[in-house]
Amino acid sequence: MRITRKTLLELPEPGRPIPSATGSELSDKAAYQEILAVFADAGGPLRARGVCEAMDLDLAPNHINNVRIKLKRLAGRGILTEPELGLFTLPWP
Repeated sequence: MRITRKTLLELPEPGRPIPSATGSELSDKAAYQEILAVFADAGGPLRARGVCEAMDLDLAPNHINNVRIKLKRLAGRGILTEPELGLFTLPWP
């Protein structure tokens, strides 16, 4: 399951060119992997603020919004689900 999620995260979005391997891209991949690890350890759904707390990020609005954007992107790709507005969880196996 983790390999599948990792592969899906590496796929480009439809209609967009494949980005080059830059330092910021690698840090984004690490951020997505860290977010998925938080959900793997969590017992249930989380909001962006809860993910930030689990990742030991500062609870500044910018950090919460950046995590929320990543969560929305993961939900859009089907890696996470959003059963309720702003609430994210792993899909049922």
